[in-house]
Order: sequence, then structure tokens, then C-alpha cells
Amino acid sequence: MCRLCAVGQVVHTLPEGGFVYGVTTLDDEVFLLRGPGRDEVEVYDVITYRLLRRLSVPNCRRLCDMTSCKHYRCVYISDDDVGCIHRLDSQGAATQWPVNDQPMRISVTKAHHVLVICYVVRKIKEFSTYGELLRELTLPDDVIYPWHAIQLTSGQFVVCQGGFNRDAVQRICTISADGQKIVRTHGGQRGSDTGQYNLPWHLAVDDDEFVFVADPTNRRVTLLSPTLDFVRHVVSRDKLKRWPRFLRDVLSRDKLKGHPWRLHLDVQRRRLYVVDNEYKGDEHVGRVIVFSV
Repeated sequence: MCRLCAVGQVVHTLPEGGFVYGVTTLDDEVFLLRGPGRDEVEVYDVITYRLLRRLSVPNCRRLCDMTSCKHYRCVYISDDDVGCIHRLDSQGAATQWPVNDQPMRISVTKAHHVLVICYVVRKIKEFSTYGELLRELTLPDDVIYPWHAIQLTSGQFVVCQGGFNRDAVQRICTISADGQKIVRTHGGQRGSDTGQYNLPWHLAVDDDEFVFVADPTNRRVTLLSPTLDFVRHVVSRDKLKRWPRFLRDVLSRDKLKGHPWRLHLDVQRRRLYVVDNEYKGDEHVGRVIVFSV
């Protein structure tokens, strides 16, 4: 039985600022990635949500996701323009290493390795914490525009996929450990009904391997069982800001570029961090809403 099945209740909202490109927790702190133009990490206390400090990300160009590793006590940030992963320790000491493809979303495995989705070439690349390429897997031909991958304890991967107007298929897949076969799926044709998605962009998985799916155009977070059966919508439309019309309608990839939505699940504290970005006139505004789950 999933311990994190309740409909989410808002606990706190972190301050508005520039667009948020990633959020994660490490030890007793929340790390929040801002941009564009600022490209810095804001660090908050995980209990009081008080701003503690800001960390710079040197030699960055276009940051697009963030995750953390408790074992090595560091955060990782993907940079799809430079084509690298930035590594910051908890105090901000920075290094970087190349991916040699365009990286998108990232996650950390149980073995403390970094999984990088390279969506253009449809590959999952696995690196050590210091950037050694351990392996790369090419996904099946019908997994088009994979955005995020998380490895399960079985060695299989849960992957969200679905392009913009160029890909009618929007779904969540479980992929075999060798990356060659689709084991099961949830979703299909683009839509807003229960069991459908419209650009599923980011994932989180709890200790029981229930899957949280960020579905930004439908403005909700969906919870799936370990076998990818629908459980419920954990975060609904009324808990989030209204997105601009062009984003809801998904008119073009160019208009969506730079307006991501991310998730981070703190299982220990039963907190789900949801990135919520919007336009206010010509201003790019982002915030993080913290839900109890």
C-alpha cells in the first residue's frame, strides 16, 4: 500500500522570483535553481523555509534540471546548451563534466550514479559522481521525446515521453533494465481525461515505487501505482496558478522553451515540491509550492 496517496495539501510556498528550473533537498536544506539570466541556486532551511544563502553556477549557459545525492552530499545540474552536468557540493564548490549529447532531466540511482536523459538521441546515460561514463542505453524506437528517467530497484526504468505538437503519444513507460523493451505503459493519445497526458515532463518515485507525474499542460500531478495503474490526481488544477493560454494549448515547441515544471519528493518528510512557473506581462515568474502527501 502506498504511504503517499493522499491528495496534497499546501504547506508552504517559497518566494516568487525568476523561473525555477529545478528543486531538490539535501540534508536539512532545500536547493532551488533560478534562471534565466540569474543562473543561481537559492538554499533554504527545510523546516522554516528561510533563505540561507545563494550559490553561483560557474560557466553555465542554459540550466534545465537539478537533483541531489545524499551519499556524496552534492547536487547535480544539467546544462543542455553546454552539454554538461554541473556538480556542486553542499557549500557550493563547483565542477562540471561533459555528457557529449544534449542532456535534459537527471536523477540519481540507488548506487549513487547519475542518470541523464538525452532526449534528441533517445538515450539514457549513466555516469559516476565524477563524470565517468558507466554505460549508455538506446531506448526503443517508439519511445519518442523521452524527458525524464528514474531507475527502479529491479533495474528497470520509468520514463515519461511525449513531444509537443509533433508527437500524439503522451505516456509513462516502464523500460527493461537493458533499455530495449517496453514492459508496461500508462497513457497514450494526448488528452486531458483521466489516464491521458499532455506533455508529461517530470517524475518522482517514492520508496514503494509509486510514481508521481508532472503533467504541466493539464495542470496536475498524477499518482500511479508501481504497475503504472492510475491511483489519483495528487495535485489538482485549483492548487496551481493559471498557465498562459499558449502554454495550455501547446501551440509550438519554441513558445514552450524555458517554461519547465519540476517535481521533487522528500519521502522522509512526506513533502512534494512542485515548480509552478508563469508569465506576468513580460516578466518570467516562478515559485515552488510545498505539499504534504
